[in-house]
Amino acid sequence: MRTINKFLKMSGKGKKGSKASGKESKNRKADGKANATIKKSSTGKEKENPATSTGIPTKKDLLKPSPSFQETPQNGRVRLFIEKLRLCSVQFDWGPENQSQEDSKAIDAKRQLLLELVDFVGKSKAVHSEQVIVEVMKMVKINLFRTLPPKVHQTMIDPEEEEAVYEPAWPHLQVVYEFFLRFIVSGDLDVRLMRKYINVSFVNGLLDLLDSEDRRERDYLKTILHRIYAKFMMLRAWIRKSISLTFYNFIYATEHHNGVAELLEILGSIISGFALPLKEEHKKFLKTVLIPMHKVKPLQVFHQQLSYCVTQFVDKDHTLAPTVINGLLKVWPAVNSSKELLFLNELEELLELTQPEEFEVVLKPLFRQISLSIGSPHFQIAERALFVWHNEYISSLIADYRKEILPIIFPALHVNSQSHWNPTVSTLTLNVLKIFMDLDSELVEQCSKAYEAKMKARTMSKQRREAFWKELMRS
Repeated sequence: MRTINKFLKMSGKGKKGSKASGKESKNRKADGKANATIKKSSTGKEKENPATSTGIPTKKDLLKPSPSFQETPQNGRVRLFIEKLRLCSVQFDWGPENQSQEDSKAIDAKRQLLLELVDFVGKSKAVHSEQVIVEVMKMVKINLFRTLPPKVHQTMIDPEEEEAVYEPAWPHLQVVYEFFLRFIVSGDLDVRLMRKYINVSFVNGLLDLLDSEDRRERDYLKTILHRIYAKFMMLRAWIRKSISLTFYNFIYATEHHNGVAELLEILGSIISGFALPLKEEHKKFLKTVLIPMHKVKPLQVFHQQLSYCVTQFVDKDHTLAPTVINGLLKVWPAVNSSKELLFLNELEELLELTQPEEFEVVLKPLFRQISLSIGSPHFQIAERALFVWHNEYISSLIADYRKEILPIIFPALHVNSQSHWNPTVSTLTLNVLKIFMDLDSELVEQCSKAYEAKMKARTMSKQRREAFWKELMRS
């Protein structure tokens, strides 16, 4: 192009008086521009970067060298950011047996691009413009939203006991999660602008991924969902409703969901932020979701988080204590000793938050169950039930209502003190009896006499029944 222009200038200087030559030079100049335009358009198609066009980037594009942000001028970094986002949307088959040498190189190149994006996302306010947000959400959805593989563990197992399951694509997924987390927690993010993209459909996609067997992925999802709940107020009701539906399906249909513990952790922080007085919607959630969750088989996997959510409700509104305690008594395990220990632990936490007025309402059914636990042949259950008296607040409540409580539990205490096979349980039982003796020896004496009279009546009834059967056998 420069050569053509130079030639035209020289010809114009040498033939100023020639009209024909002037016309010729004009024609040549026009031809030169047309040819140059054609050349530019033809070469432009060959050199056009697929990442900046409407075409879909390929693995080969990942293998091409990409400039770093440091090498790029300030006004070109956002454009480069978008190019790298589009390149990071290339998908791979993560089975090692299906990867070629070219695939391995492209995978490494993609991971390097993702790491560059993570490093750059907090350094420029321009990356939070709408044009960039569209590309960010597209890249995140392509990489994260996928069909989860078949489950390795068909039942829920304690994370400390089970063999860990790892997602093959985790080296890339981790960087995508980290990138998106930094993007949404940035102070430069315009929440009103993001409402169009972080919507109900997107949140449902994240909730579905919480069933992943990889604990590392669930931890990232838990953090991201919590940040979304905090920033996007219009999604809060929907998130709570979606979590409720997930729990309903878990309780009454499948009894299997890998993300229950993480969902309960999110709920724990949500419940702690509830305003008083509590809405009926929240109380209904406690009664219809959290309490029935105690009856599922894999309770031990998430009991700590569930117990925290329940105690948060009682801590905020102590009038809910009778509802929760009666709910636990209805689903109390009959033959599962490990679950019963969990129930006893949670019960003690709840009683610490229970006021005397609410305690009086539930004490009879409550101590009928504690009496059964005290008399359990399983020494850990009996021991845990007797440890309730080591809690000063609960012990003071029992002392205040001893006239109603002691007649209920005295038979179990008497049997344990006389014939329990475990010496520790026998010792603890004698200590509890001593506490009652110090409080009210007359009451203990009355209960002892009532128990002896009851046992005597039971013996006489048994003897009459045996004599009656013998008489029937003779006749």
